[in-house]
Amino acid sequence: MDRLWPDPARDLDLDEAMTGFAPSAAAPDRPVVAINIVTSVDGRAQLDGTAEGLGSRADRRLMRLYRAAFDAVGSGAGTLRATGIWLRVGDDLAERRRAEGRPANPTGVVVAGRGTIDTDAAWFEGDEPRILVVGRSNPIVAAPAGTELLHAPDDRPSPGWVLERLGERGIGSMLLEGGPHLNAAFLAEGLIDEVYWTVGAHLLGTDALPMITPIPGGSPYAQEPRRGRLVSVLRHGDELFLRYRFARGE
Repeated sequence: MDRLWPDPARDLDLDEAMTGFAPSAAAPDRPVVAINIVTSVDGRAQLDGTAEGLGSRADRRLMRLYRAAFDAVGSGAGTLRATGIWLRVGDDLAERRRAEGRPANPTGVVVAGRGTIDTDAAWFEGDEPRILVVGRSNPIVAAPAGTELLHAPDDRPSPGWVLERLGERGIGSMLLEGGPHLNAAFLAEGLIDEVYWTVGAHLLGTDALPMITPIPGGSPYAQEPRRGRLVSVLRHGDELFLRYRFARGE
């Protein structure tokens, strides 16, 4: 692993390069939110319907290191349906979190609308706390053991409402791992504070989804884009790992 910026250094171990990593500080009003994404060079976030195959083994390790720094890891229902998702950090990082006085794994969060959810998916297994957020008219009336079920007041749970509920439960930070529609919903409400972007050395030329889909009804940032600040750049082979930070309220 090479750190290209800041403080350039060569041939680092990935865990060494990530020493001291932490998300932005939480504010009193809501948890801090980051999105973790992997795309091709031409900006596509899916290969045959999922992100599998776009990132390397180093990217998968980096994903766990990101997760380990957060209180919660979230995704949308579409990602759950497509992959079954497994949002834990692995044994070594779970032990590190325990040593720091934190739960072994972050709280799992899935945000759904009106559609049904397969409650036999791997996401519902394990002993970490889980929160399933569904829309007002979603037919689910009970969640599997170990999962808290929250019904939003609208058919499409508002990201702001979701963050309020998480904050009430002591969650100060959440890492979103897709999909692109959920990322768009958080962007629409100005609720993305950081972006962790893996650029894989691939060109696809397909109509696969991008990292963030177009915001329904038009983007509030179409004329005045949200501008971020580049925080760090790592390189593993031909793969780039970028971190951006966005000021709240901009």
